[in-house]
Amino acid sequence: MTDTITVQSRNRVAVAVIGAGAIGGIVAAHLARTGMNVQLVTKHPAWADLISKRGLFVTGVNGAFTAVVPSVASVSALTGPKDIVFHATKATDMIEAVTDLIPFLHAKSAVVSLQNGLCEDALAAVVGRHRVLGCVVGWGATMLAPAHIEMTSGGEFVIGSLEGNTDTRLPVVRELLSEIVPVEVSSNIRGALYSKLIINACITSLGAVSGLLLGEMLSRRPSRHLFIEIIREATSVARAMDLVVEPYAGKLDYERFLHGDNFTHTIRRHLTVRLIGFKYRRLKSSALQSLERGKQTEIDYLNGYIADQGRRLGVSTPINNEITRMIKEIEGKERPITPANLDELSRIMQ
Repeated sequence: MTDTITVQSRNRVAVAVIGAGAIGGIVAAHLARTGMNVQLVTKHPAWADLISKRGLFVTGVNGAFTAVVPSVASVSALTGPKDIVFHATKATDMIEAVTDLIPFLHAKSAVVSLQNGLCEDALAAVVGRHRVLGCVVGWGATMLAPAHIEMTSGGEFVIGSLEGNTDTRLPVVRELLSEIVPVEVSSNIRGALYSKLIINACITSLGAVSGLLLGEMLSRRPSRHLFIEIIREATSVARAMDLVVEPYAGKLDYERFLHGDNFTHTIRRHLTVRLIGFKYRRLKSSALQSLERGKQTEIDYLNGYIADQGRRLGVSTPINNEITRMIKEIEGKERPITPANLDELSRIMQ
């Protein structure tokens, strides 16, 4: 057991990665390739056996390599206490997984959330706020086949303490993750997490209710209007939370984006959203992919989070409320996935 984690002792740090999907798999593979003491948890026993024996095959923007990673098929099968845990399950699975993790944590352990949305408070309620570090994943990956992952885009990690102060574990987490992409340490990690939550609430959720690829969806003016209104509601909630929202990817400043009400400002907003749609025109919503597989989405941690905070603080969020309701109806087989859902949402704004 390590009482104090330092950069100098990084090779003695005991690491676990929970979740062998695209993000967790790439993190585990890179750490194993550098000789780290890392275990990977996947809920599929056959995958655990395959990864332990033949390894994870990673391709994409960082090159191609194979890394054998000791893997187990449940959190309870981990061996020994863990200093750092990278939690990369879907938000819908995270509480069960982190509850099973408790016996493997010590007083100085860090649980680093790699989930979409603001999941840190839910994790902190289980393992203690002092153990949780926030992390924004600013790059993309996709699972091509079991144990074969493609890193589809570069970017960076942003990490930080929930308290906004200096945490002695951040330097070693930064060094470990720097094996993959550059890492920024933020004193406003909640603002950085909320920034990504907003863009996911637009792209992921609108794609889920409509079934459209991003380019086709954002070529439509009513869809762009919905995109803008999600941002407007989410930003109003952030103000009520006294939360300073960081610019998304260091570029999209939401306050500046929303500034002004004349024709020129409106055209500028629509042009910005249209450009996002063009750049990522082949992007298929991850929530849509979950729905197509019959899985639950992470809506409670995206638009649902915005809506819940709005109710708590007395901020109106009709678009986020309705998107949350629609996706839950789709999950319950009570509503089809169709572009007509966007028309229904648009009528709320009329």
